[in-house]
Amino acid sequence: MPSYHLYYSPGACSLAPHIALEELGIAYETTRVTIAEGLNTRPEYLAVNPRGRVPALAISDVDGGKALTEAMAIMILLARRFPQAQLLPEDTVQFARAVEWMGWLGSTLHQTGVRTVFRPERFVSDPAVADKVAEKGREMVRSGVADIDSRLEGKDWALGERYSLVDAYLLVFFRWGNRIGLPMRSQFPEFTRVMDAVRARPAVQRAVEQEGIQIE
Repeated sequence: MPSYHLYYSPGACSLAPHIALEELGIAYETTRVTIAEGLNTRPEYLAVNPRGRVPALAISDVDGGKALTEAMAIMILLARRFPQAQLLPEDTVQFARAVEWMGWLGSTLHQTGVRTVFRPERFVSDPAVADKVAEKGREMVRSGVADIDSRLEGKDWALGERYSLVDAYLLVFFRWGNRIGLPMRSQFPEFTRVMDAVRARPAVQRAVEQEGIQIE
């Protein structure tokens, strides 16, 4: 039986693959690589992922145990390995919609939105303008969250009637919205409603508890 080893930082986008592993109910190990402590830049983690990012998932029977990186790639692999769990759609069009959601979250909203709020100094060489970069990033996140809110209106889950890993991934951004001070519950009720349903899932509660984080 293959073994699974997740490298994560509490509350990072690695939360979504962490939830996926809990949803599957399979045995796995974890290593906490806290970004705020710089653990992702240490040689022992760079040997796992030379890019110094989380998540990373090492699977004993895949590529000689070489870690797979990027949250979306990990979630797709897990969903495809365990199709009986129905964590992503089998239908081609619906699967493409899932990838559409996750691709936008991981690129546009994360890299050009959330990241510029949390770490504006990575985007400018002049510290004097870092606050302006963060301010613009916050505007982009607010716009993205409003877009999510509108897309979830009238839906049980992001893809319609069935829970998927898209919903788990959305929880990361709901938490980040709270962290940067957006009034998520009062101004984005549809997003909040769906995330309350996500948070009620036992697998999600276990992952959140293991990471020791707060969503709100």
